[in-house]
Parts: sequence; structure tokens; C-alpha cells
Amino acid sequence: MMAMLGFLRSLAIYHHPVSLLRWRRFYRKILAPNSLAFDVGAHVGSRARAMRAAGARVVALEPQQPFAGFLRRSLPRDITVLAVAAGARETTTDMAISSGHPTVSSLRADFVQDAKTASGFGHVQWDRRQVVHVTTLDALIARFGRPDFIKIDVEGFELEVLSGLSDPVRMISVEYLPAYPHLSAPVIDRLTDLGPFVFNVVEGESGAFRWPDWQDADTIKAWLSKLPLDAKSGDVFARLRDAAPAQH
Repeated sequence: MMAMLGFLRSLAIYHHPVSLLRWRRFYRKILAPNSLAFDVGAHVGSRARAMRAAGARVVALEPQQPFAGFLRRSLPRDITVLAVAAGARETTTDMAISSGHPTVSSLRADFVQDAKTASGFGHVQWDRRQVVHVTTLDALIARFGRPDFIKIDVEGFELEVLSGLSDPVRMISVEYLPAYPHLSAPVIDRLTDLGPFVFNVVEGESGAFRWPDWQDADTIKAWLSKLPLDAKSGDVFARLRDAAPAQH
């Protein structure tokens, strides 16, 4: 019963018509038709649908059940759904599952441990575990080709996902969690190690960039460090400095 309630809660949050429309409009601005996008941590598939609506070819990764099965049944047939996670190397590991709040299920052990003191997570319980297979972004690129965009939303495991990528791609987004401020800076540092990225932010489900101009790494790290611990989560977008805009 708890798992079903959690599943329905995720659908209600992320399949809200207004939010879906915002993301569809947003991805049309950054993804050209027939571009390739990886959705790492697809959850209920709202972002994968929005990318597909922009004309992108989409590979969606979601290891957590029942979400992986739901995506295979409900997403457009030309979206490739893989019931795997991404990380630093190919392996098999345990995912901590929150039946009541499945959106915060995580592969990162200290994410669950730190939740006891993290703002907004006191009511969350991780009550079961699921064995998941882990691939790497490099392996996905070898199989599907180099993507124009990678979206990563994996509840604190973003650095490990980026550790499995050897070369930069045109644009990457990673979730930021104000309740876990220590996780953000290493992710930005990893991105700057990969290539000459500039940065912007989408707050919450707004589907719009915060700044008209893209920022350097130090500016984005300073902004993230000053967020209140109870602020909404969002996405940091990293774009290669000389990348051309999407052409429609």
C-alpha cells in the first residue's frame, strides 16, 4: 500500500499539466530536432516526454521498480528505456528505497544517513532495498552515440555518474539539493575538469533559466553555498562555452 501511495504521489507531482508544459517549452529552446538526450534518473518520465516533444531521441535510465516498468509501458515507443543506474563503473549494487517518497531513493549510503539532520527530510524513511545494475555514461555513449544533452537527477549520486564520463558533451544538467550543500561543489568541480563549461540554474519546476547570462563556476558555487537549507531543489545546467544554440 505504501509503495502504491508513493508511486501515485510522484505521478501527481511530476505529471502536473502546467509543469509538463513548462518543460516542453524549455527543452524546445535547448534541444534541436533529432538531437540525442540521456535522461539519467527518469523517475516517472516527465522530462523524457518533454525532451521527446522537442524532437530529441531519448535514452531514459530508471532502475527503480515499479517506475522502470511504468516507463516501458507508458512512454512513446521510440524512447529507449533501460532499467539500470549510472555510476563510475559497471557493477551491481543496492539502492535504498523510500516506498512513501520514491523520488528520493538513492544509491548513495551517506545520503540516507545524512537525511536524519537534513532540512525537509525528517519525515522520509528508506524502508527497503533493491539490487540494481549500474552502467557508465561512457558505455552508453559507446552504445548509442555522443549525446547533445545529459540530464542527471539521482539524489546525491551525481558525482559518481559524472565520474563515468571521460569527455564533455554539449550540455549537462545535474540536480542540486539545498539540504545537502556539501554535495554541490564537487559536482561543479568535476564538470570544470571535464571541459570549459558555463553555468545557469533552473529553480524547482519553473522550466526557465534564472539568469539571462551564463555564469562561471565560482559564481555558481557561491550562489549554491548561500541557498537556505529549506530552499527548493533545482537543476544546474552546464553548457560548453563555445557551444552553438539549438537550431529549430
